Amino acid sequence: MPAPHMASEPSAHLLVPFASASDPACRAVLPGLQLPHLTALLAELQPIHTGSGTDSGSDHSLSAPHERALAQAIGLVRADGSAYPDGLLPWAAAASAEPDQPQAWFTPCHFQVGMEQVTLLPGDQLGLTDEHARPLFDALTPYCAEDGITLRFESATRWHASGEVLRGIACASLDRVGGRSVEAWMTDSSANPAGGQLLKRLQSEAQMLFYTHPAFDAREALRLHPVNGFWLSGAGALDHPTPLRPPPTMPDALRSAALQADWARWRDAWTALDNLDIKSLLERARRGEPVTLTLCGERVAQRFTNTPRGAVARAGRLIKNLLGNAPAWKTLETL
Repeated sequence: MPAPHMASEPSAHLLVPFASASDPACRAVLPGLQLPHLTALLAELQPIHTGSGTDSGSDHSLSAPHERALAQAIGLVRADGSAYPDGLLPWAAAASAEPDQPQAWFTPCHFQVGMEQVTLLPGDQLGLTDEHARPLFDALTPYCAEDGITLRFESATRWHASGEVLRGIACASLDRVGGRSVEAWMTDSSANPAGGQLLKRLQSEAQMLFYTHPAFDAREALRLHPVNGFWLSGAGALDHPTPLRPPPTMPDALRSAALQADWARWRDAWTALDNLDIKSLLERARRGEPVTLTLCGERVAQRFTNTPRGAVARAGRLIKNLLGNAPAWKTLETL
């Protein structure tokens, strides 16, 4: 998840990525979800905000709803207080010591070529280790340097990039492209067309470089997906560097299962979440503590809170009590 690295105390804000998904197989699972604590919690709270990656709530926006919700929660906004445009959330810069410098993440990946589409499998789904990632990083580094990009090895599955060419590059997050056709999300930034073209060329060069690298054959010999390219994400710089607020609590199990289209595991992850984090938040709400819940699908994010409780909120809760609580999956279905 593209969150800035910062310490935080246990939060009264729970932000749930991939609380629902657009895949028909996921939609089929929704009515069977048994989430008593979420149903009860939603009865305690009021919806106060709906946001999406685009105005239409499309599941093809560059920035996923949970990323935009996270940016809002931590105060990652532009100098005028507005949200960063779609695809321009500068996550790499936000996690660095020099947030006003253009930066990005390069993720080594496997592009799986099918009959009609090219599907991306990111490094964390490849079992990629330093043994194979480091030689590829070393091979790509001088090519990046020729284009004014400095690479730093952060981990086997994430390489940090910095350089002026990364300013104003709109790019899709890995949470959008993982396991999917990449055609609709290739780098093509109107804010920096020259940089976008340069990065496309660099991606093509990396594919040829990695294909002829010994690490490619080594992984094939082990019956592992070879790394044959990289994906660019989180590019840009903060135009208004200020201290960010601590992030909300963000469980990862739903996201991990959804990105691999493992809907049985996703269902089980919801059951576990309902019995732990959701139950804890419900208990806090019933004690009168202020709590916030943000549920994020692939089209929209919906935020709920129990404060402030004005007359309208109290009336809404009374109506809910009279009519009975709708099952939680009905809310998840709208995301």
